[in-house]
Amino acid sequence: MTVDVATAASQLESQSDISALNSTQTIEETCSNPSIQCSQLPALCLQCNMTSNCFYGEEMDVNCTSLLEVNCKGDINFVRSMKCAYCYQFPPSNYTCSNNFTCRTVGNKSRSTYIATCAIHSSILCLGSRTFQKNIKCNWTSGYHWSTALILSVTLGGFGADRFYLGYWREGLGKVFSLGGIGVWTLVDVILIAIGYLKPEDGSLYL
Repeated sequence: MTVDVATAASQLESQSDISALNSTQTIEETCSNPSIQCSQLPALCLQCNMTSNCFYGEEMDVNCTSLLEVNCKGDINFVRSMKCAYCYQFPPSNYTCSNNFTCRTVGNKSRSTYIATCAIHSSILCLGSRTFQKNIKCNWTSGYHWSTALILSVTLGGFGADRFYLGYWREGLGKVFSLGGIGVWTLVDVILIAIGYLKPEDGSLYL
């Protein structure tokens, strides 16, 4: 039976990302896969000779060794390239954070952020701890319903009811006095609300 090494490595990295936030497995259980080259193992399965004596953002080569308890194929000693940066300095697309849905409180703009526990993606080599805390913006709402906005736009959009509802009172008055832009503005708003592009004026999310 043939084994797709790239697919196996991708699956192993995905499992490692999840276990970094909620780890109940040992390193051996998470990392061992005899069909994968040692040099393709996720970063948390390796011990690398990294140094902070480098310029931020520069690419550098480091000597790595797969951990003793890890079962992999090929030479356990190899060279990997990495970016000189601490794990928390990477862009948000490079790490996964825990969610906190309790901070999504109706009309409460004061709780705009929460402290999340984040883990760098397993394929990335970086300096410092692979788990860290970040201030994440809450997905808060002021109580506006997308369905209500859409119904108002379809039925009373020509009178600016949708704009008034979402807090755009100036645009609402403009629609009233222009008769919905002779229908054109009304049609455009229906489309914008339907696809979710037109959101509440205060920046909150729909319920």
